[in-house]
Amino acid sequence: MTYAIIETGGKQLRVEPGRFYDIERLSVEPDETITLESVLFVQHDDGVAIGQPFVDGATVEGTVLRHLRDRKVLVYKMKPKKKTRKKRGHRQEITRLMINSISFNGSVFTAEAAAPAEPEATSETESSDEAQ
Repeated sequence: MTYAIIETGGKQLRVEPGRFYDIERLSVEPDETITLESVLFVQHDDGVAIGQPFVDGATVEGTVLRHLRDRKVLVYKMKPKKKTRKKRGHRQEITRLMINSISFNGSVFTAEAAAPAEPEATSETESSDEAQ
């Protein structure tokens, strides 16, 4: 299993190829490809690479799927016995990012091929027709 730990939006995030993640909003249009170079850690089947602070030669490539807003967080402030109450809400702007590949020293790690196809199952209509 291949994964990397990247830094984006002031947060560290563990990412794997073929999965999407919600991160702080990026100034990139949807359906565009972005390359993140702030990679802190890369793990692949044959070993690990730890950066100090970043791993040299490691990049993570992803596609921006869309921009959206996160769930509302309510902030309620009250001072007892003073009749002072404030209720405010906040919705964070986020970007949904699909991770395409992780590159490290010239080798590119992508998501594995799709799961093997399931064997064909006969439908009930075909089996009931044969029984008659």
